[in-house]
Amino acid sequence: MSDAPPTNAYEPPKVWTWNKESGGRFAAINRPIAGPTHEKDLPVGRHPMQLYSLATPNGVKATVMLEELLELGHKGAEYDGWLIKIDGEQFSSGFVEVNPNSKIPALMDRSGKEPIRVFESASILVYLAEKFGAFLPVDTKTRAECFSWLFWQMGSAPFLGGGFGHFYAYAPSKIEYAIDRYAMEVKRQLDVLDRRLGEVEYLSGGDYSIADIAVWPWYGALAKGLLYGAGEFLSVQDYKNVQRWTDAIAKRPAVQRGRMVNRTWGDPASQLHERHDAGDFQTRTQDKIGEPAKE
Repeated sequence: MSDAPPTNAYEPPKVWTWNKESGGRFAAINRPIAGPTHEKDLPVGRHPMQLYSLATPNGVKATVMLEELLELGHKGAEYDGWLIKIDGEQFSSGFVEVNPNSKIPALMDRSGKEPIRVFESASILVYLAEKFGAFLPVDTKTRAECFSWLFWQMGSAPFLGGGFGHFYAYAPSKIEYAIDRYAMEVKRQLDVLDRRLGEVEYLSGGDYSIADIAVWPWYGALAKGLLYGAGEFLSVQDYKNVQRWTDAIAKRPAVQRGRMVNRTWGDPASQLHERHDAGDFQTRTQDKIGEPAKE
């Protein structure tokens, strides 16, 4: 094989400039600057927690956490789950005020004298765990392990989402080098996870925790072939310990509810576009209200 670069190899310019026509699924909304594109206030409901989100893996972390807290009887975790479509809604002035990075999920805790904003999914998990004293180990060793796996997920998921997912599913053309590079890294990550779960039931080494809540929406979905349709491509069935852990978490009632909130695709019975009351799961899913899906 020749080491010579292909004749159509891209040569970066000395100074990069933004090409609005660069292609890809999200080309219409991607931009190299921050800040709002339009003025629009966020809605505010009646509950202490106001969540602005979409049921992507990062969004599911927040809704699962809130539903798990409610399952334990923490009434202060009652929340309004507002749908934020990532078609430009994340650049409204109201949303940027809650999250200057314009990414879901974003949380406003209105339970005190002054509202507290929390953005970044791991930050939301830690904030809620500390506020309610749940799903965060107390002893130093297990707590440290929990944080290590929580931040492992935050550091690893960009390779899975922005790397592998982008080039495998969303890029305007298939680039063998990019797909191979990120597929190798994702399989390495799955092996890291599988080895750990061969040693322990849950990631911290203790009980189910925010580490599991963070990792499951990404790697659990990948293990079941639900992420990017890449299950067969990545041979996810080979990771037996990940499969066991994924199935166990999927059986939790709070997880089943949490993954429905702000969901706008799939089976209409699994879609609860917005959650404002615990009874909404029985009365407001898309199969019951008959409204077209919000895309």
